[in-house]
This record gives sequence, C-alpha cells and structure tokens, in this order.
Amino acid sequence: MPSTPAYRDPNRSVEDRAEDLLGRMTLDEKLAQLGCVWSSWLLAPPAGLEERAAREHLAHGIGQVTRIGGSTLLGPRDRARFANAIQRFLREQTRLGIPTVIHEESCAGFTARGATCFPQALGLAATWSPELIERMGAVIRRQMRACGAQQTLAPVLDVARDPRWGRTEETFGEDPWLVAQLGMAYVRGVQGEGLASGVAATGKHFVGYSASEGGLNWAPAHLGPRTLREVYAFPFEAAIREAQLASVMNGYHELDGVPCGASRALLTTLLREELGFAGVVVADYFTVETLASYHRIAADKAEAAARALEAGIDIELPQTDCYGAPLRTALERGRLCMAQIDQAVRRVLCLKLRLGLFERPYVDEDEAASASIDTPADRGLARQLAQRSLVLLQHDGTTLPLPRSIRRLAVLGPSADDVRLLQGDYHYPAHLEVVFGPTGAHVPAPAAADMPASSLDECFPAMVSPLEGLRRACGVTTELRVVRGCDLLGEDRSGIAEATAAARWAEVALVFVGGRSGLVPGCTSGEARDSCSLALPGIQAELLDAVLSTPTPVVVVLIDGRPLALPARAERAAAILHAWLPGQEGGTAIADVLFGDADPGGRLPISIPHAVGQIPTFHGHKPSGARSHWHGDYVDGPVTPRFPFGHGLSYARFAYSALTITPAQPGPRDRVSIACTVENVSTRRGEEVVQLYLRDEVASVTRPVRELRGFARVALEPAARARVRFEIAVPQLAFLDEAMRWIVEPGPVSVLVGASSTDIRLRGSFDIAGGPLEVRDGRVFSTAVRVEPA
Repeated sequence: MPSTPAYRDPNRSVEDRAEDLLGRMTLDEKLAQLGCVWSSWLLAPPAGLEERAAREHLAHGIGQVTRIGGSTLLGPRDRARFANAIQRFLREQTRLGIPTVIHEESCAGFTARGATCFPQALGLAATWSPELIERMGAVIRRQMRACGAQQTLAPVLDVARDPRWGRTEETFGEDPWLVAQLGMAYVRGVQGEGLASGVAATGKHFVGYSASEGGLNWAPAHLGPRTLREVYAFPFEAAIREAQLASVMNGYHELDGVPCGASRALLTTLLREELGFAGVVVADYFTVETLASYHRIAADKAEAAARALEAGIDIELPQTDCYGAPLRTALERGRLCMAQIDQAVRRVLCLKLRLGLFERPYVDEDEAASASIDTPADRGLARQLAQRSLVLLQHDGTTLPLPRSIRRLAVLGPSADDVRLLQGDYHYPAHLEVVFGPTGAHVPAPAAADMPASSLDECFPAMVSPLEGLRRACGVTTELRVVRGCDLLGEDRSGIAEATAAARWAEVALVFVGGRSGLVPGCTSGEARDSCSLALPGIQAELLDAVLSTPTPVVVVLIDGRPLALPARAERAAAILHAWLPGQEGGTAIADVLFGDADPGGRLPISIPHAVGQIPTFHGHKPSGARSHWHGDYVDGPVTPRFPFGHGLSYARFAYSALTITPAQPGPRDRVSIACTVENVSTRRGEEVVQLYLRDEVASVTRPVRELRGFARVALEPAARARVRFEIAVPQLAFLDEAMRWIVEPGPVSVLVGASSTDIRLRGSFDIAGGPLEVRDGRVFSTAVRVEPA
C-alpha cells in the first residue's frame, strides 16, 4: 500500500503539508492555484456542475471560485449542492485533489438569496456596538459555512472622510479608532475561534482607497507616509495584530504614481514587514488587468501579471486572466522567477489547510436548507442592529415618540413604501440588479441571465417597508394619509400640493426622503455612484420645503447611505431621524423608534456638513485644520459641521459627573484608569454612548485636536446611574515622530469625556513622565471598558 502523502496528513503542521504539496505540483497546477473562476460559468441549472465547463476551468485545480451566492439565484440547499459538486470534481478528478476556496461578499450580511440582510456598514457603525457586530459576524459565518463558502470579501476597513465617494456607505466612518474597533469585532465574529470552523475575513481596500480625488471611485489618493500609517493603515494593523485577519484586498487607486495593485512598497514592505501580515492578498476584481488597460503602467497582461505578483498579490479575482497564460509568459521571459510564484502558491495552500478544506471539503446540504439560514434569532439581531443604528439628529423634545393614540398621521415622501430603498450596494438585491438587470453587467456569462428584471423582487429577502411598519405599530384609531409627493429622481412636482395638504390635515407629518443605493444607473450612492453634491436627489428638497412650510410638526426620516446636507429650512423640523440603509428589518425598526418601543441611541460615525464645499470635515483634524486663519469661518458659511462626529440624541437625558484619572503621572509603559459616572436624569429609559477623547497637548510633530480612544454604549432606566471605566495603555498614544519611529513622548494629555466630539461634559488631564519611549512591539489597539452600577 502506498503511504499517505504528507500534505494529506492532518497531524503534520500546516507549513510542512504546504511545502510537501508545493513540491509535487507542476507549473500548470501552481498557476491554477493563483487563479479563479466565476461560479456561474460552472453551473448546470438547477444546481449541478456543467462537466464540460469543469474540465475546461478546473482541470489543474483552481485557487478560488467566485460567489455562488452573489452571482446566482440559488437558494441555500442548492448553493450547498453546487459547492459540493465543485469540490467533488476537484477532489476526485484532478491529479492532486486540491479543494477550492469559495468566496462571497458580506459587508452587511451574506450576499445571497435567503440570507439575513443586516444594516449597511455605516449604519452598523452608528450603533457603536462592537459586541453586536461580532454576533452579526458569527451569523454570517454560520450561514456561509452551511452553504460551502469559506472566505468573505469583507470587512471594509477604509477610513471615509469624503462622503461624495459612493462607497462611504460600506465603511465604518471617519475615525480610525472606531473603524478599528468595529472592524476587529467583525473579523472575530466571522473567523470564529479558528479558521478550521470559521470563514476567512478579508480587510479591504489596502490602503487609502477612500481618500480619492474629488470623491471619485478609483481616482488617485494623495496621502503622506505619516497620515497613511496613522490614519488609513491603522484599522488594518489593528485587525492583523489583534484579530488575526486572514486576508487583505488591495485598493484600485494609485498613491504617488503607483497603483496599489502594483506597489510592493504597500503590499509587501508596509503590509507584511511593517504591519506583520502573514496571510493571503487577493486582488480586487480585475485589478491586475487594469494595470495595463486603466493605469497604463504595463504594456500587456504578462507585464501586468508580473508587476502584481511582485507587489504581493497572491490570487487574481474574479477570474483567471493575467495569472494564467500571461503569467507563464512573464516567467518564460525571465520577468519573474519560480520562487516568486512558489511564495504566492504557498500562501494559498496554507490558507486552504487552515480552513480545514482537505479534511472537510463538503457541507451538509440538509443543514443548509434547514432553519440555520435566516432564523428568527437572526432576524431579531437584524432588527436590534437597525434600531441601534438610528440617529436622532434633531428633536424639539415633544413630538417624538409618537403616541399610539395619535389620530391623524401623514406619511409622505418617495422612501416611505419601497423596501428596495432599505438596501445598500452590497446587499443581495443590488447585486441581483448587476448580474441579471437590463442595464448590463460586469459579470461575464451569468446563469439565468434572461431573467426579467421585474422578477428580481421575488428573490429579495422578506422585508417590511416603513409604511407597513407604521401601520402595524399604530393604534386602531389612527388614520394614515399616504402621499408620495415626488419621485426619488425626476422633475414631476404634481404631487407636492397633495403632500402639503396631507401635512396640514395631520397632527404629525412624517416625511421619508433619501436616495437609492446600488451599482447601476439610477442609483444615487454605492460603488461607482459618486456625487458632487450631498443634497437630496431630484426635487425632494422642494417637497420637504413645502411640507415644512405648514404649521404641522414635521419629522424627517432619511433613508440613505450618505450623510446628506439637508436644506437650511430643515432646521424647522420637529425631528430629523437618520435611518441609513437599515436592511430587511429597517421598516420595523424605524416604527419601533418613532413610537418609542426603542430608544434612538445611534451616534454619528461620520460628520455631516452644512454644505459639500466643507468636505473634508472630520473631528480629528490637526490644530491648523478646520479653520481659515485668521477669521476662522468661510466667507459664506461656518467651518464647523452641521452635526458633529459622535452626535445623536436620546429620548432620555443624561448627566455626567465624578471624573477620576489615575495615576496622574504615568510612565510611558503604564496604564491609566479614567472613570466617570453617568446618570439618567429623565423619566424614560434611554441609551447613551459615553465617548472618551484624548489630546496630546505638546508634541514634536502636529497631533490631532482630539482622538477617540474609548466608548461605551450604556442603557439606563430612569434615575439609574452607571460607572464607566476606561483602561488606557499609554503606548496607545504612540505616534510617528520626525524620524518615522512609533514613539511615546512625555508631557500633558487632556482627557475629554462627553456625548459627542463637541459635546464634552467632563475634562481632566494626566502627565506622561519619563521617556521618550520608542514603541516597537508593544503597540496597543484597544481600550478595556467596564460598565458597572454606580
């Protein structure tokens, strides 16, 4: 009997098994592991493997398969059956039997038919609830693993400070610390206790992609090396060092003349050598080819392949193009050596071994079809996250919550009764429109491409519109008058007069306005749907203006992935509620908050400007930023945002007291305990997000005017008090000095505790003694927080 090859022996180390397998592989087999194939190319409807296509695309194996969930109409059982068929072919009909990694998207829930649609990422960030985001990640892990998927192309770790950029909604906002905390929670939830039972998370887009010229997708970014590291690379480093991030994806943009996909300085020197990343780098879709066709730094696909592989991209997605025959050509030309290919293949094999694919390539098809997909508990978590994401920007103190005894309620606006508008660009409905819609898809040869666009809504998750949520929440004596008023886009004003009349008739008028997120024409935000304005699309501002001219109290509900700059008259609104893109439970969650069944405890993860001309406006600017010397404001407006980072109102009121800071003079390696008491001084239960900011008062290079370094979301009954304690490791305050060393310098540090970045309730300080201290291996990316009854 022949002995079992070492690579099939689970008792050996991952590294030994990968090295043994690598030594057995031909060049064709190695190149296959660096490539990918669209799942739709392999599909024989309803859920079988098309043998001819499999022999064409999988003969030597394959590194990854692209998106069974996101590029087909298959339900959970059929996804599992199709995944098993692919793995069975690879195991039984290829020479070495190397399984594949099936990757999917899950920015806001597994992007697949029947899976749970959670709020889009910017709404998740507004919850300031990493523990719930970790629970969401665990749901995504369970749903993906059940269907045979092992890698997700999420989370987005970009720091977004220009909301003109359409992908802002996919991010966790403007602050690197908040992005890091929520990103790490997502990674921990998705990857679980180990990749053998988890899903490999992919941090994207490395790095600085969100800082593009004019907020335009794929445009150059202009970032100095210090800002690049301290702000834009910070969430990636946190996820790598503290959450063991398994994979990273490059950005499409260029930095200082070098596209990220061709930058060894970024993908190897910075990512691997400085940040300590040891996993797999995957190409954002079509990145490698764009080095020739878009950025024009390569004469042909062979040169593009060589530059990408040299830079550090291990796998080409979403399909093998440059990493197939062109990469072989580059090798034959002497442009690359075999050791460079081997290094990338080694990383791919190690990931597959850590995922346990060699021992467990198949999934239980019955389990995938069971209640393990989108359970009542999953939908309950989606509803809780949606509730927590809602930010009450403005309130007169009396209009909300609505009483169930209200008799006449006007429900106005184009966003009141359209469930599609609750979804973001990386929810399943938007991807159905790309793959199967009539406007043209970038997905080649999709299965069932002749499906009529009008039938796509049959594949959407079960959703409740805000109007239906209100109908369910209202008392039996409440009469609703529903008027659309105008469309999201277009110039038809014929409905505005009827909407205004309905507002005059009502005791309260609810106006639902916003945009449509997606990836196709007609969408107002999302990938490649960038804006030069933050105004309400179409003539919605006119509708809002007309309704606000009535004497009726008006509640504005924004359903949009962007921090919109509302017209000045919106200051007359009794309340403004930002609902973001709240997912499948969004309509119910909005009704919960409007009627007071849930507190609007969300807080802004991104500043909202008065006008687009203020961009970028963000709280952690440098001392010389956010003002015009010497008068301060613009000639035609303020420099301060309309609603600052961290802002949000509750139906309750809270008082802060008893700030303590110990020790007063910590050393550069010590910890500082910062505590305060928060009390609910109202008659309603409510939720407060206690925010801790620090400011280095004197430093050798300029430092931000404030840096978020801790937060806690606290729920309190009337008259209840809580003691919130933050444990700060002084090395958290390390920054890059003039010599680009991470250093802690002695001197005073201001402590600012409050309800937003500008609503500071308590102030204190501590003084770092000793030093300066260069921080090499001891950088800290988290703050321990305890909340106890006071």
